[in-house]
Amino acid sequence: MRWLALSFALITSLAGAQTLRIGLAEDPDILDPTLARTFVGRIVFAGLCDKLLDLDEKLNIVPQLATSYEWSSDNKTLTLKLRSGVTFHDGEKFDAQAVKFNLERHKNMQGSNRRGELAVVSSVEAADPMTVRIHLSAPFAPLLAVLTDRAGMMVSPKAAQAAGDKFGAHPVCSGPFRFVERVAQGRIVLERFADYWDKGAIHFERIVYLPIVDATVRLANLRSGQLDFIERLAPSDVPALKSDARFRIARIVEIGYQGITINTGKSELAQKNALGKDARVREAFELSLDRDAIVKVAMEGEAQPGNQWVAPTNRYYAKSVPIPKRNVERAKQLLKEAGVPNASFTLMTPTTSDAQRLAEVVQAMAKEAGFDVKIQSTEFATSLNLADKGQFEAYALAWSGRADPDGNLQTFIACKGPLNTSGYCVPEVDEAIEKSRTTLDPAQRAKYYEVVAAHVAKDRPIVYLYHRNWLWAHSAKLTGLRTVPDGMVRVQGLQMK
Repeated sequence: MRWLALSFALITSLAGAQTLRIGLAEDPDILDPTLARTFVGRIVFAGLCDKLLDLDEKLNIVPQLATSYEWSSDNKTLTLKLRSGVTFHDGEKFDAQAVKFNLERHKNMQGSNRRGELAVVSSVEAADPMTVRIHLSAPFAPLLAVLTDRAGMMVSPKAAQAAGDKFGAHPVCSGPFRFVERVAQGRIVLERFADYWDKGAIHFERIVYLPIVDATVRLANLRSGQLDFIERLAPSDVPALKSDARFRIARIVEIGYQGITINTGKSELAQKNALGKDARVREAFELSLDRDAIVKVAMEGEAQPGNQWVAPTNRYYAKSVPIPKRNVERAKQLLKEAGVPNASFTLMTPTTSDAQRLAEVVQAMAKEAGFDVKIQSTEFATSLNLADKGQFEAYALAWSGRADPDGNLQTFIACKGPLNTSGYCVPEVDEAIEKSRTTLDPAQRAKYYEVVAAHVAKDRPIVYLYHRNWLWAHSAKLTGLRTVPDGMVRVQGLQMK
């Protein structure tokens, strides 16, 4: 804890009333929108990098760096009108050429995690200094939603070209705050950008983000006044904090999910473990779990049970594939049929408090059906790296979600999905996913999702468990907070009263 005390001592000396101090549940990965993949990184980006489009509280698409958009009659060209008077943190001008550079960087840079999101983009045209035309190889329904996230974030072309793959060490964007410093596992410091286009909405001189994995420690520092805001308040702490007039709690149902990804083909480990190589064992594992009880015990009721990449309340939820009920006897029978009545596997989890609670509940439930689940607690960024390499048997991963359901599905389930750590690949599923992306008709998209849901429920590359409530806690003096379901902390309008 000594590092934490030193960090807070430094922050206190820098801060004064004009610094907003935010406690994060993990340490973000690289601060480069093209390469990044962590949820907490997106929270930092919300203060650092503006996007072409944004979301409101009802997930409607709203302007940010683009003031308007228009589809062509064949839905294969999207025209964006850009905001004038915007500059990057290094003084470079934001214009159509900058947008063209960024979208092409997302598509072509080595290691890009945006490539799959923009795969359908065939070319980007700077029609005039403040007009961009994005040409597609086929209609792509999720594109607008994609541009409200990291694929829509704009970085300085000059800085990005100069830094190459080291850009994330000193990112240069056009958001309300500019990058100052980062201490790994310690702090990320941003400073107000004086030339921000919407400077009237910014009321802090500095933001300090502090990764504090332990939810109890995060809360303790909020209570002591060392932090002004914490994301992912532990559900068990809600009742006590709710009665404390010094603080406020904000609750938002997420658009993502908590699930357990199973290595079914990512590496040789998939064929060395019964869980990965036998669908009957995966079915037995799912039947050993009681989602309602998991939500009650692991999440203190602060989540909605689910079995798909979107919640049961979502318009694209496949009702033809309902949540299966727990059936321990059937699970035992399936394990016996598979020849592994005492199946064992290792469940890798991040070191966060909520992940640990989930793992322990799953371990206890699965044991009743004959599973020996070993828990491997791993630092978050390291766990992502191990998953990418296929060095896991099962992985408890919370996905923060995307406004369009495709962002919860294609990247994880499609054969060439960039985050398909399961190694799952079924041609019929790929075909249905592609068709769901090329039609703008919601009813037709829902039919394709039913096809995908039926396959995924049978094959179980991911066992979806629930959809969390984002739980935020903050000083009662902090006002202007907007609760958008993507879980991002938008700094515009925030101020201390």
